[in-house]
Amino acid sequence: MNNQKKSAFKLILLFGLVSLFGDMVYEGARSVNGPYLKTLGANAAIVGLVAGLAEFLGYAVRLAAGYFADKTKAYWLFTFLGYGLLVSVPLLALTGIWQVAVVFIIIERLGKALRSPAKDTILSQATKQVGTGIGFAIAEVLDQIGAISGPLIFSILFVVIGKGDRSLADYQHGYALLWIPLVLVLVCIFFAHRAVPHPEVLETSAAKPLESDKLSKVFWIYTAFTFVTTLGFANFALIGFHFKARHVLTDAQIPLFYALAMGVDAAAALAIGKTYDIFKAKRGNEKAGLITLIAIPVFSLLIPGLVFSTKFSWVLAGVIIWGIVMGCHETVMKSAIADLTPLKKRGTGYGIFNAAYGLAIFIGSAITGLLYEYSISTVIIMSVVIEIAAIPVFFIMRKEALK
Repeated sequence: MNNQKKSAFKLILLFGLVSLFGDMVYEGARSVNGPYLKTLGANAAIVGLVAGLAEFLGYAVRLAAGYFADKTKAYWLFTFLGYGLLVSVPLLALTGIWQVAVVFIIIERLGKALRSPAKDTILSQATKQVGTGIGFAIAEVLDQIGAISGPLIFSILFVVIGKGDRSLADYQHGYALLWIPLVLVLVCIFFAHRAVPHPEVLETSAAKPLESDKLSKVFWIYTAFTFVTTLGFANFALIGFHFKARHVLTDAQIPLFYALAMGVDAAAALAIGKTYDIFKAKRGNEKAGLITLIAIPVFSLLIPGLVFSTKFSWVLAGVIIWGIVMGCHETVMKSAIADLTPLKKRGTGYGIFNAAYGLAIFIGSAITGLLYEYSISTVIIMSVVIEIAAIPVFFIMRKEALK
């Protein structure tokens, strides 16, 4: 293994640790934010709207964050600032009304917006040395270890406390524990920057310069596909709200199920990431891996009818499939941007992609939350119809990619 590949692996692993501890913080919180807001007095419509709005702002701001990261080349600065705003998560321990909790939830998403295009650009430069699919998959596996550990903090805490519905103080104790991984996040970023301060050299040494600095037609079709398929994808905040409101799961089981989904996410990420690279290598085409994206609308079709039921076995199956789809979102979707965009437009490409992703989550979550108040059947039908509509967009994208 040459020095460039060693540096690339080191950076991928360090960013994996950053994501591990970062996910302990915000995924731990996200696993209980829905039930927590209910405890504070919010209803399903508010939870759906808040979840959607937070995601939308968190993704929409990435459009500007990606653009300015490209213009200034200050990728590390955006990464540091974004992760620093994770301080809003343990501060949820100080809230007593849902309006204040909403502000902290939104701040956390804005922090992710600032760091994501820059972080993904740095990581994409390293993955060019080892394969974009497997590179992002390795980072995602470490990421999901944290995503499993965070929810387990709340599950274990709630089990230790005892049976019955959780009180406001119980949730706040859980949020307060997240100060520890927050400190570890910042330490890992420091070491990552110190190890590879100029990651752009990893990509320029691994690949030929791209002929064009413009975003391609297939990139825009890919963005449209992302929007449609994400529009019908259920947000876990509302899923968790459903589990609590309909007494499908206990307060301790809800974050445990989220942890299960994150474990499935990690396994799925490795499988789909490797498959993505195999398709690229077999066809000798950087865009050939896009064929793996068909898994997203196909699996997403099955989720709403399962997770919004009241049968334990059904919601268990639904959560497992939800984790598979998240593994695709976090691995192949990010890998594709690295292969569809030129280096000079990489941050902008991630920004546009994430803005479309966030807008879809906002609209989908808001509509789903409102419809949930009136008819769960309507929620299921709407989600299924949207995922079916994403399938022809996939084939249009595939045709353009393989020209």
